[in-house]
Amino acid sequence: MRFVLPLVATAIAAHAAAVNAAPTPITLDQAMANPDWIGNPVESAWWGWDSRQVYFKQKRTASAVRDTYQIAGSAAKLVDEKQLANLDSADPVYNRERTRAVLLRNGDLFERDLKTGALTQIVRGTTPASDAQYAADGNHVQFRVGSDWFSWSRSERLVSPVALLRTAKDPDAAPDADFRRDMQLRLITTLAQLKKDKDDTRDQRNADRAADATRAPLPIYLGDKVTIETSSLSPDGRYLLVVTAAKDGDKRRIGKLPKYVTESGYEETDEERKRVSEAGPLAHQLKLIEVATRKVTDLSLDDLPGIKEDPLAAMRVAQKLDPIKGNRAVRFEGREDSIRWSANGARVAVLAQTIDNKDRWIAAVDLAAARLQPLHRLSDAAWVNNRGNDFGWQPDNSTLWYESEESGYSHLYLRSADGKARPLTSGKWEESNVTWSGDGQTAYFMCNPKLPGTYEVCSTNTRDGALKELTSLGGVESFALSPDGRKLLVRYSTAYMPAQIGTVSSSGGAITQLTDTRTADYKAREWIEPQIVPVPSTHGADPVWAKLYRPATLEAGKKYPVVMFVHGAGYLQNVTRRYPVYFREQMFHNLLVQKGYIVIDMDYRASLGYGRNWRTAIYRQMGHPELEDYVDGLNWMVANQQGDVKNVGIYGGSYGGFMTFMALLRAPDQFKSGAALRPVTDWTTYNHEYTANILNTPELDPEAYKVSSPIEYADQLKGNLLIAHGMIDDNVFFQDSVRMAQRFIELKKANWELAPYPLERHGFVHPESWYDEYRRIYELFERTLK
Repeated sequence: MRFVLPLVATAIAAHAAAVNAAPTPITLDQAMANPDWIGNPVESAWWGWDSRQVYFKQKRTASAVRDTYQIAGSAAKLVDEKQLANLDSADPVYNRERTRAVLLRNGDLFERDLKTGALTQIVRGTTPASDAQYAADGNHVQFRVGSDWFSWSRSERLVSPVALLRTAKDPDAAPDADFRRDMQLRLITTLAQLKKDKDDTRDQRNADRAADATRAPLPIYLGDKVTIETSSLSPDGRYLLVVTAAKDGDKRRIGKLPKYVTESGYEETDEERKRVSEAGPLAHQLKLIEVATRKVTDLSLDDLPGIKEDPLAAMRVAQKLDPIKGNRAVRFEGREDSIRWSANGARVAVLAQTIDNKDRWIAAVDLAAARLQPLHRLSDAAWVNNRGNDFGWQPDNSTLWYESEESGYSHLYLRSADGKARPLTSGKWEESNVTWSGDGQTAYFMCNPKLPGTYEVCSTNTRDGALKELTSLGGVESFALSPDGRKLLVRYSTAYMPAQIGTVSSSGGAITQLTDTRTADYKAREWIEPQIVPVPSTHGADPVWAKLYRPATLEAGKKYPVVMFVHGAGYLQNVTRRYPVYFREQMFHNLLVQKGYIVIDMDYRASLGYGRNWRTAIYRQMGHPELEDYVDGLNWMVANQQGDVKNVGIYGGSYGGFMTFMALLRAPDQFKSGAALRPVTDWTTYNHEYTANILNTPELDPEAYKVSSPIEYADQLKGNLLIAHGMIDDNVFFQDSVRMAQRFIELKKANWELAPYPLERHGFVHPESWYDEYRRIYELFERTLK
């Protein structure tokens, strides 16, 4: 391991030039070995309190342990045990003046004085603290432990409870109406007097408790029929917003995941996730609580525009399902995602999304009237994106900023108190990961305006929305603004350089590289630099961007067997200038080129980074537009890269395994061989949160599931197929591959095999399994494509 200080951006250019030399041969064993041999990347990085030191985490060689390093000056040093008590943490929460910051470390809470560096511990406990924020007066820090909210006074050095939430019946509440009880109290004077004495004692006890500032407040009872999903306290301490769900309301069945290779020597099982279904995740309710009086009000959703309209009503009629009565169900996903208070506590906005995935609202809460006031609605006939929904209040406590995909691409908007909204960014590109300057005048974010796969840090201002690219790295992964606002700590990578860190002025400029964790062995190798190419679409789509791996010079008159790689996740972007998630596969592609193949890796429709239309092209037809794009890619390889149309292989994992099936089963005359790794074969077995976005639910939209599930096309298999799957995969269940195998058996299909991996989950972790899987893929292609 090696750390370099300082290096400039020219090092990146030098690396890019080097990989154009003759590539170093790679063996399969080396490509699938423990990636420690490459040099482990910087996994996360953050600023120290004084903006002069940087911390980062990195996996330890030959261990699963993550070490923390500090860079202060010219060397990276391992943080030792003596330094842990004074360590800064990522994502501090600043006060309004940015003179103090709250840190959360190991579940404990601290405050750092940014003038002196003094660190004060606020709470030390066995239950982690969370959701820390500064109170409106700046003199208190509010935070949550479990479902309870507390406030720490800096002057008193005292932690006090503010609101104690309980999912139980209020023991002091009046009993339900009962004629027999009323009769008893009316007729039996002694019983009436005993009740009065009890009530008087309780009322006096509660009054004394409320009047005594040294006492904790009374609990707030929400009843015993709900669970608390999240809550958020206003900075002025007056109000609490609570998201609840029905207790024991989710009746969906949980399956069992068998494990056959265990320490005990006996078969064991884990619980699986729930599958997609019409029941879906539980709806949420939103409650407003006046902290002083403990008054609880259920906030009605009636004022959200379109909440009563069912965009899937026709499908319900067709499937003879009951119509929706009243409002559609919604969810508020997590405090940090769904509830945002202004710094003074006077305003709050919430983000609600329908469970049918068609609508998303940002609404203010009229605290005095206890009702929602809609501010912004985003609707989509397909589904509303789960990304690009961040929002919050500006320092003036009245201007709302938010992200929206309403233009067709994710962009940043401002909404003033008078209700007028204006975009701060625009164009056929996407912004993400917004960070604001302390004064709220400058927004920093990730951007890709040059090319979809080229990522930089950009900024814009609230005055004129002028866009400025602050970096010129091409492969920015993430960034953090320094506490003093003068610098950016940037994580970035290149095709063959795992994520490293450097600093850039917050006004832009050259990077000062801080790390280079690659090993000498890895750095000495020369690799095939992937060419990023636009493949023309014959289906009216934008160009399909792809990575091309090929020899520097193609042999005249030779036709090369084609291997096509399909990235996973569906909504993921792999054709970028970053170090790929699929770094092993990239080395495998180098090996394939060495052995006489040409390889293409495409960001098919549904991939991230290309806007709304690209994302939703697969609505109700997963595997269809993507296959069209791969056929276009194949034809482009034949026409432009001397590809052999008669010898085409395809492979990928997860969504890539699903697409391998769709290629071999729906275009069996074009794809000769394929390797489907951890594949989805039937979308009815996958999770609700992902699948219902795209295909609705099996009960509501059975045709979408039928046309999108490979198992429905099993009878079309002609080519050569490898299925490889981890047997304890808790994402795409091993059952998917087993059921497909049974279909092939029943259909008497030949030239397929199933390779099970007893100790692997969705993402393989053992080098032996990686090697065995890719040995099978390589041998499949060698046997069938040459």
